[in-house]
Amino acid sequence: MKRLLSTTACLLLLLLARPAADACTNIIVTKGASADGSCMVTYAADSHQLYGELYYRPAADWPAGSLLDIYDWDSGFFRGRIPQVPHTWQTVGNMNEHQLIIMETTFGGREGLENKDGIMDYGSLIYVTLQRARTAREAIRTIDGLVQAYGYPSEGETFSIADKDECWIFEIVGKGEQKGAVWVAVRIPDGCISAHANQSRIHHFPLNDPENCLYAPDVISFAREKGFFSGKDEDFSFCDAYCPADWSGLRACEARVWSAFRLLGGDAFDADRWLDFAKGENAANKMPLYIKPAEKVTVKALADVMRDHFEGTPLDFSEDAGAGISRLPYRWRPMGFELDGKHYMFERSIATQQTGFWYLAQARNWLPDEVGGLLWFGVDDAATSALTPIYTSITEVPLCFREGNGSMLEYSPTSAFWLFNRVAQFAYLFYDRAEPEIRAAADKYENENVALVAREDAKALRMLEGGNLNQVRGMLTAFCARRSQTLFDTWNDLSNYLLVKFMDGNVKRQNEDGSFQDNGSGKPIPAAPIQPKYRERWLRAVVKDHGEVMEVRETKQ
Repeated sequence: MKRLLSTTACLLLLLLARPAADACTNIIVTKGASADGSCMVTYAADSHQLYGELYYRPAADWPAGSLLDIYDWDSGFFRGRIPQVPHTWQTVGNMNEHQLIIMETTFGGREGLENKDGIMDYGSLIYVTLQRARTAREAIRTIDGLVQAYGYPSEGETFSIADKDECWIFEIVGKGEQKGAVWVAVRIPDGCISAHANQSRIHHFPLNDPENCLYAPDVISFAREKGFFSGKDEDFSFCDAYCPADWSGLRACEARVWSAFRLLGGDAFDADRWLDFAKGENAANKMPLYIKPAEKVTVKALADVMRDHFEGTPLDFSEDAGAGISRLPYRWRPMGFELDGKHYMFERSIATQQTGFWYLAQARNWLPDEVGGLLWFGVDDAATSALTPIYTSITEVPLCFREGNGSMLEYSPTSAFWLFNRVAQFAYLFYDRAEPEIRAAADKYENENVALVAREDAKALRMLEGGNLNQVRGMLTAFCARRSQTLFDTWNDLSNYLLVKFMDGNVKRQNEDGSFQDNGSGKPIPAAPIQPKYRERWLRAVVKDHGEVMEVRETKQ
């Protein structure tokens, strides 16, 4: 299904109705814009059917004539076979052993551009390319070669592609019955940040600057052939030709980019200037593809942007009547609805309930690849979960994130995904009470890891100087396993604590040391609980709807 349809009603109905992992958010930070000099990319894989686990493929050598089976990443259906290369690199999640990072968001685009018989869907492009490429530029060439040779059956896609030195934003669309694809890739200038969220973002681009822009030779001529563009080459806009922004593309997609730029760009970004664009009111007022951040971006600051719900902006939906008694910044799907002949849509923020897994990937060029590649990995909703460090040189994935440890159809008591979902489900009942507790736990855990990773880096470097590569990989694997288990245990304790504290809508009183107060009888009976007042806005909505029945009146005698 495509987002580019003729009526607002259809747009609202299908905006996030698809099961595919195509409602994601990426933020790109170049090394000159980061606090430690690393290239960083975030990714929230948001899908109602995607299980949160960490994909792992060790490096391997393959006999001549080997074939690689390609399965559609979203549906799991077999798509075909392609020749295998002699050697494939190790991949952990969306990063490989050479510190190459590839993330994505789907933007759909115009109808009829998918090549139904193609083999290389967007997910397969990511993971096959990670196994074959070492740099961002090599990845771009690899993706182009794969789609030209084997066809591209997916919708329009934006990829974040980064290595130790460069960050690129790459957009690709199929050619319908023709086998290849058209695409353009723009390098983000060092010192800048970019973002994308299910809407094509590359507007005009340089035609004679291969250092900073690469593109398919027919990217403009194909648009002319299809009637998408008729002007001069220098006036060509990729997004206007292949995915022109409509109301939903702005309000549900570009609004997330606006919010990320708002948080990281500070006053210099001037969020009010592009508010009408983010609200879907003015498609001509396009935001820039990239901006300079207000200050160098830290790992922790970037992680927290992925937890955003438009708080404090005109799009904040935690205060209206729909937020209920607990200021819940979530609305269950479907996003759009019709009432009394008018169409409406709930907001779509960066943080969302249907996240399968999320990353913050770091490529650190001052460190050897065995140490420099670092994934901060989490599962489920970014706002109610925490990231843990995973080096890309590990030899096995920690148990709680391992593939096959549970599924969307099978609960596992040792799966982090199910544990974090349990905590999130509780938080959604009492969000304004539970969220501060969860955020404090996430902050404590993530801040601890910054210092621990620095120590682990130093230890690994000393061991590498002695030529002990296998020992280094073993040490880093053990470190990631310990930290992941610590996170799992922390969240298990948090789950129990939240249940005890907020059971039945009450709030148990606590002593200064955090223990729960008893009633002074010497028996395990709690002190009288706190019962927070309802917020007035919600009460007024309830009274307006049902006050005639609820109003307290004198009883006739």
